[in-house]
Amino acid sequence: MISKLHLVMHGVAVKKHCGSNEIAALIGLSPNVTQDQLSAAEASGRVLLADGKYMLSSAGQMILRGEYSRFYSTLRVDPRFIAACDRFEIINTELKQAITEWQTMEIAGERVANDHSNSDYDDKLIDRLGDLHERFEPILAELIDGETRLQCYAGKMSNALERVEGGAIEWVSDAALESYHTVWFELHEDLLRLLGRDREE
Repeated sequence: MISKLHLVMHGVAVKKHCGSNEIAALIGLSPNVTQDQLSAAEASGRVLLADGKYMLSSAGQMILRGEYSRFYSTLRVDPRFIAACDRFEIINTELKQAITEWQTMEIAGERVANDHSNSDYDDKLIDRLGDLHERFEPILAELIDGETRLQCYAGKMSNALERVEGGAIEWVSDAALESYHTVWFELHEDLLRLLGRDREE
């Protein structure tokens, strides 16, 4: 059985530098239980607290890395889950390209920052994002079948996409929000950790 302390540390690892409520929402524990576990982890030197936000210590990173293979040994040999992760990676490549095109645009043969003044350009990319999400939904369902905690990403991604399609275009990739790209990046980090894979830069 996966310990609450492991879940909390995993949440810190995925979120990188965040508050206890954000971690609780990711891992499916109550805010009170999450805070208790974070306090214990801080006391044992596994996490560090600065300005109300938590991050893993060097010791915490080493401990967590060793726990993944123990807690997720079955998941790591589940052919359906692995196949879903591999299909995720294919769409991930397409999404990264779409986000690059969202953040920049080509003018006179050079890529410059997209100031989002060209609504036709943006609308095409939003449609593309919607198509990618539609293809991704059955993959996410298979991932959730393998690891039910991943359900939290479904609502966040749908919420971000709805906001984008409603005209709030900052929800495409704004790192200060739980934007579509922000949540996607966290899901990718989550999957890589569960399977013991490295992120390709």
